[in-house]
Amino acid sequence: MLAIIDYDAGNMKSVEKALQALGEEVCVTREPEKILSASGVILPGVGAFGDAMEKLRSYGLVEVIRETVRRRIPFLGICLGLQLLFESSEESPGAEGLGILKGHILRIPEGEGRKVPHIGWNSLTFPYPGRLFEGIEEQSYVYFVHSYYLKAADPEIVKAVTEYGVQIHASVEWENVFACQFHPEKSSQVGLKILQNFIQVTGKVG
Repeated sequence: MLAIIDYDAGNMKSVEKALQALGEEVCVTREPEKILSASGVILPGVGAFGDAMEKLRSYGLVEVIRETVRRRIPFLGICLGLQLLFESSEESPGAEGLGILKGHILRIPEGEGRKVPHIGWNSLTFPYPGRLFEGIEEQSYVYFVHSYYLKAADPEIVKAVTEYGVQIHASVEWENVFACQFHPEKSSQVGLKILQNFIQVTGKVG
């Protein structure tokens, strides 16, 4: 069973429905025992970085997430869930992220013909092979909704990038930790294939 972490950050229902459409048993929970006994754990989310970290702390979920990673349970962050894995964000100065991965979240710069937030479909390129993208062609389109983007400290964990005035690190992978800035659950067949690839990983990593 897959566990979706419930910390009042929205977007859980669409992730749950997408996984159920793939035939997966899913629970939306903040109970540590259910999270740590799951075959895979997903941290979705939309909203502000600092507020989300406060919610994770108030529900006692920060240590649960770190323990999930320590136990090598496959873990997938989506959108804000990607950003929270890193150290800090310009959106919330002074707020510490989970710090599981090294890097910072920066605001997308305004520019001519470029709206912020970035809402819409962008194509991906793959600088390094990533397990989430097996069987997916380069230049495939996925759906983004965000005003801030990742700049990872280690380029080798970056498995997909896109361009929107700046180069956006769109997906990362490190050991059992995966994350996407875009929304696979809203990215049509490509997105479902990405989720299916994560489900495959949950059967191989332990």
